[in-house]
Amino acid sequence: MNSVTTPADTSERADASTVAVVDWLGQLTDYESAWAAQREVHAAVVAGQNPGTLLLVEHPSVFTAGKRTQPSDRPWDGSPVIEVDRGGRITWHGPGQIVGYPIVRLPSPVDVMEFVHRLEQAIMDVCAEYGIDTMRVDDRTGVWVPADTHGPARKIAAIGVRVARGVTMHGFALNCNCDLSAYSRIVPCGISDAGVTSLSQELQRDVTIEEVAPRIRTAMLKHLEGWAA
Repeated sequence: MNSVTTPADTSERADASTVAVVDWLGQLTDYESAWAAQREVHAAVVAGQNPGTLLLVEHPSVFTAGKRTQPSDRPWDGSPVIEVDRGGRITWHGPGQIVGYPIVRLPSPVDVMEFVHRLEQAIMDVCAEYGIDTMRVDDRTGVWVPADTHGPARKIAAIGVRVARGVTMHGFALNCNCDLSAYSRIVPCGISDAGVTSLSQELQRDVTIEEVAPRIRTAMLKHLEGWAA
């Protein structure tokens, strides 16, 4: 099991910004270690000891189930599932998918949907840099590629968050060059009438996490910096 250590110098790295960035790319970080790190950072942000922090990770293959997950959503083959305290339903994380955990204090009055829309817009901006048209879908969080000659509407990024004491946890997952077959073992996000996709599948070339990371970092800071409290 890979361990994750929260850097002690996060506030110094922030240079008076409201959002700092910590990258753990280049290794697979198991989900529960990253979740523990999230809780540690969350407590520090709540206490005013750290600025908001964006954690960027890549996980080994794992299914995680949010609080609204239904029995019919779960893996048909009995694969283990980690129960988590975020919103939403079941999803998959794994190699080739960049996962971001923005742990930031929301401005008052707290508007969770504004936060979600900012995450979506940052991801949509990155997709646009690659020439991929994306959209939001009413009542379905995340980022979607609209139906076209290649197929029906399909999700390229999932979002599931939690807010405790005014500070966010969990976040987003953008498919870069992952094996999408894992999604066939669940009903991803409880949505059975749409597909999933990745940057690589849409562009028909290999798009790695290392390539995407600087873009997603820049886009997230653009939409969170100066807005997060």
